[in-house]
Amino acid sequence: MYPTAPDHENYAGHDHDHHVPGHEVPDLSPHGVGRVYAPPYVVSTGHSARHVGGEWSTGLCHCCDDPANCMITCFCPCITFGQIAEIVDQGSSSCAQQGTCYGILLATTALACLYSCFYRSKLRGQYDLEESPCVDCLVHFCCPGCALCQEYRELKSRGFDMGIGWEANLDRQRRGVTQAPVAPGMTR
Repeated sequence: MYPTAPDHENYAGHDHDHHVPGHEVPDLSPHGVGRVYAPPYVVSTGHSARHVGGEWSTGLCHCCDDPANCMITCFCPCITFGQIAEIVDQGSSSCAQQGTCYGILLATTALACLYSCFYRSKLRGQYDLEESPCVDCLVHFCCPGCALCQEYRELKSRGFDMGIGWEANLDRQRRGVTQAPVAPGMTR
């Protein structure tokens, strides 16, 4: 399938410089000392690798990864929906406003799944997430609680503190405040 080393010479031009990108290329500095250029060293962390390729950070049925949110979503999904909607809307609507609207739709009609489906699509668009395991409206129609939990976990894994709202998260980002990792057994 691939040419052997001697056959490679048949395909390459003989009167060209055979430079292969990414290999070391010597260059002289202003002082006459040779410098070597190499491809940059790229560090990949487990946290950022989760978001590459449009994949969700957790699966649809991993609700118990965050047990507190799972319980809140199970008994009062309007709270979780309101928190998600405020972050996805980037503060243009409040958690209470969106949660109340969702709660009214949930109690009076069967249209709450369509309303939450809209926000799932908006979230996917903002973070270039794939439409999986199936189309957004079907996910919210068949598994509304699981869908809300997954969206909540996705925003949380992207650094949002879901309990403080959009403005406080934005303020934290402006100040550069992040939560420090806690190592077991370390004390002051």
